[in-house]
Amino acid sequence: NIAVGDEEVIRYTSLFKSLLKKFDPDNSTLKAKLNELRGFLLNEKTKDDLDTPEILFIKGRIRREEALSADRYVGLPEENVHFLDLPFYETGRVKKNPISVQDVQIVKEFIESIKPHQIYVAGDLADPHGTHKVCLDAILAAVDVMKEEEWFNDCRIWMYRGAWMEWEIDHIEMAVPLSPEELRQKRNSILRHQSQMESAPFLGDDERLFWQRSEDRNRATADMYWKLGLASYEAIEAFVEYIPVQ
Repeated sequence: NIAVGDEEVIRYTSLFKSLLKKFDPDNSTLKAKLNELRGFLLNEKTKDDLDTPEILFIKGRIRREEALSADRYVGLPEENVHFLDLPFYETGRVKKNPISVQDVQIVKEFIESIKPHQIYVAGDLADPHGTHKVCLDAILAAVDVMKEEEWFNDCRIWMYRGAWMEWEIDHIEMAVPLSPEELRQKRNSILRHQSQMESAPFLGDDERLFWQRSEDRNRATADMYWKLGLASYEAIEAFVEYIPVQ
């Protein structure tokens, strides 16, 4: 949630104030809280100040609603979307807590409730936020506990990369071709995460936006396969399988 800029919160609190004025003008408690939050962000907060719990809550809700918007776009029903609210994440700082037994238990119970045939995890180990790496650690720790269960024999774990870099060609174990229309759909779903389009940190001096980096990476992977003598595609999404140590 700290990856959401303060300007996003100011924009949404302005919207809330307008809605409040229209539909519930006598709600003085909420009006006072919105004015307090806006006043802090506009007039008091310095670059060294941490967000208040209320601001962190709003930023978290913005990210959550953006995720739901992207899910709706790709046709995923909201009842199939789950937010785990892992404790390690709630620091209010860029640096997150190490994963705990509680984090692993939450992930384990969720996976066991579904018993999936496939699990897809972010393999961006150089993620600037560090969040992807900690999430991966929590999932793999949970997998290590469940790997002897009978249902897990039919489960495969696939790691994907985001926008930062691609798997080396000799490491790729599943390559999924993308048509121009599918690549456009992926781009549009990324764009639903509006608060992340310009402010998200990136590696090095590359000034491309996240969706541009992701799209260029998919096209470059397809071009690499074409140069190796395989079929020509608009883009390719690549995955590496994680196999738990027995």
